[in-house]
Amino acid sequence: MYGVCGCCGALRPRYKRLVDNIFPEDPEDGLVKTNMEKLTFYALSAPEKLDRIGAYLSERLIRDVGRHRYGYVCIAMEALDQLLMACHCQSINLFVESFLKMVAKLLESEKPNLQILGTNSFVKFANIEEDTPSYHRSYDFFVSRFSEMCHSSHDDLEIKTKIRMSGIKGLQGVVRKTVNDELQANIWDPQHMDKIVPSLLFNLQHIEEAESRSPSPLQAPEKEKENPAELAERCLRELLGRAAFGNIKNAIKPVLIHLDNHSLWEPKVFATRCFKIIMYSIQPQHSHLVIQQLLSHLDANSRSAATVRAGIVEVLSEAAVIAATGSVGPTVLEMFNTLLRQLRLSIDYALTGSYDGAVSLGTKIIKEHEERMFQEAVIKTIGSFASTLPTYQRSEVILFIMSKVPIPSLHHPVETGRTGENRNRLTQIMLLKSLLQVSTGFQCSNMMSALPSNFLDRLLSTALMEDAEIRLFVLEILISFIDRHGNRHKFSTISTLSDISVLKLKVDKCSRQDTVFMKKHSQQLYRHIYLSCKEETNIQKHYEALYGLLALISIELANEEVMVDLIRLVLAVQDVAQVNEENLPAYNRCALYALGAAYLNLISQLTTVPAFCQHIHEVIETRKKEAPYMLPEDVFVERPRLSQNLDGVVIEFLFRQSKISEVLGGSGYNSDRLCLPYIPQLTDEDRLSKRKSIGETISLQVEVESRNSPEKEERVPAEEITYETLKKAIVDSVAVEEQERERRRQVVEKFQKAPFEEIAAHCGARASLLQSKLNQIFEITIRPPPSPSGTITAAYGQPQNHSIPVYEMKFPDLCVY
Repeated sequence: MYGVCGCCGALRPRYKRLVDNIFPEDPEDGLVKTNMEKLTFYALSAPEKLDRIGAYLSERLIRDVGRHRYGYVCIAMEALDQLLMACHCQSINLFVESFLKMVAKLLESEKPNLQILGTNSFVKFANIEEDTPSYHRSYDFFVSRFSEMCHSSHDDLEIKTKIRMSGIKGLQGVVRKTVNDELQANIWDPQHMDKIVPSLLFNLQHIEEAESRSPSPLQAPEKEKENPAELAERCLRELLGRAAFGNIKNAIKPVLIHLDNHSLWEPKVFATRCFKIIMYSIQPQHSHLVIQQLLSHLDANSRSAATVRAGIVEVLSEAAVIAATGSVGPTVLEMFNTLLRQLRLSIDYALTGSYDGAVSLGTKIIKEHEERMFQEAVIKTIGSFASTLPTYQRSEVILFIMSKVPIPSLHHPVETGRTGENRNRLTQIMLLKSLLQVSTGFQCSNMMSALPSNFLDRLLSTALMEDAEIRLFVLEILISFIDRHGNRHKFSTISTLSDISVLKLKVDKCSRQDTVFMKKHSQQLYRHIYLSCKEETNIQKHYEALYGLLALISIELANEEVMVDLIRLVLAVQDVAQVNEENLPAYNRCALYALGAAYLNLISQLTTVPAFCQHIHEVIETRKKEAPYMLPEDVFVERPRLSQNLDGVVIEFLFRQSKISEVLGGSGYNSDRLCLPYIPQLTDEDRLSKRKSIGETISLQVEVESRNSPEKEERVPAEEITYETLKKAIVDSVAVEEQERERRRQVVEKFQKAPFEEIAAHCGARASLLQSKLNQIFEITIRPPPSPSGTITAAYGQPQNHSIPVYEMKFPDLCVY
């Protein structure tokens, strides 16, 4: 019966007849529009027939594909598209299954035109918002096939471009269709993301290489029209923009793997572009998740080549700067901790020459210059990211970095030995470089917040290091913190200007908070400046930094008391050059003279006291005529002109403390304080800083008074305390503490385990001893005072003092008036 109906057209079901009528005799005539309208009306009137219509169309399409009747295939797909656009009834799901089956058939074909036709139909379907959900639809095949089309390697460049663009459009359609439908298969699963994301990046990467060949201007508009790179970027942005909090990781991990597999970290251009796209596409509150992924990837590549790690760090820098404008959250310190850890690892790699600390036949040899490049990239990243942080977070980062700087102390000694010293030195330099990057441009109105005690103490401890480079970093860091009005570049050159108004300095009145800061820390700052001036290894940069630091303190933090102390300090520096107890070279002595001249010239004009300015001007003019080697214009130049005979400096060449005290005292300054010479106090910090001038050669002479006898005072010889004696004392004190701890343990154990009779006897003996001592004390206490008339003998034969009333005393004749 069914076979007869199939042969006789009049007996066939109506939906089949309507479907057959849309196909013309010649496929070139295209879809019969009037019959298509009838079929659409029938589908809308009888929606229960829609699934049969789809099945029949699918049957015809598969048959036409097999017979290579591609004209009818195009007509069938056009009909399907129109039915999809018109019908949104509840029974459309079964029709969609037939539709997807036909699209899959076209995508499986080897004909590029059929692949493109199937993709275009799928994209139209993806843009339709269905009224009814689907519980069992799967898009795994489409993800795989579209990803494969994105990697097309067809011989014809134009066809290859079209296939790749179709693949990108298909992936975009899959994302749009599934990303917001909770009932669909989860497109964010790693099995799908590992196909979609690399396919998009592949087109971004290879088209970028093709664009570098610079097409001709006539071809440019057409190239832009057919460029898969823009389409891939748009699809990637859309994908990331739709990602929820829990899906970011699955979307970022394939990017990192793709960059690893194709060695794209070393040029870092493409990697940077990818992560810029990512950071600007995701929601701002998800930025810290991307940063965490990059940090984890950097840790995972700790043993990779330095160029790879440097590329990851620079990409991290770009991403972190973008993320800082949004919400970075708790990843701030995590990021800096990871970067500092990688910095320490790089230092170890550079010192040992291998990743495992020992060079063997299978060990990859490390190039030192590549590690240095990586270290500079880390420092640059630390600075660029820190510059985007708010003040409170930046302060936390500064304290965090400073806490990582290895500083010798009583409780935390640094590593010894040549390798340990090199590691300590390189670590100190790199961390201080990082700290300098973070402090550059740091603006904080309250110096107590900018330089808290725990930070300032550690920073100034490093100022006493023997290494000249470390000391220079410390000075520059202090300058960065103190300079809040952008004046530091105006003091980059040391000179004795006759009129400092040309510098156009920005000066504000010292605030109350700054006054409190200077009251607390001024002597500490002065002391370190003074000791830094006495260093034999100083070069021109050190003196320029010292001059800048003194000048900025005078401008930013100075009141009348601070001005007086700074003048005393500079005059003490002048005495160092004059007396030369440190046996400084001629250059250092001339530099100290020149530094004092430049600073006193500046501060005299800031105080605007005419007599003070006149004295400073007279000394400078005298030096210009007879001793130019004591002025900065002749000392701080490429070829300084020095004098080897500095021992006979006449008083006219010096700034006199008595004269300055006199002229400033007449203007209301504290002349008594000005008259006192500045003398820094040495502390334990100096002896632990590994400075030869403090820890080894300077010895303090102390006199210990013997107090064994109350009637006789004996002075023991002065004991020379050096670094070795201090070290020995520390070791001895540790031994004494151990002995005391052991004694206490034994006493506790005795009272816990000994018999009661033994404990009672022991306590009774101690009580008797205590009573005898008390009797002696009482006897001395109740003994009468000595008598001026003599002594009497006690009953037991010992002389005893006897007290006589004053009115019975006999005085000599000379006392009688």
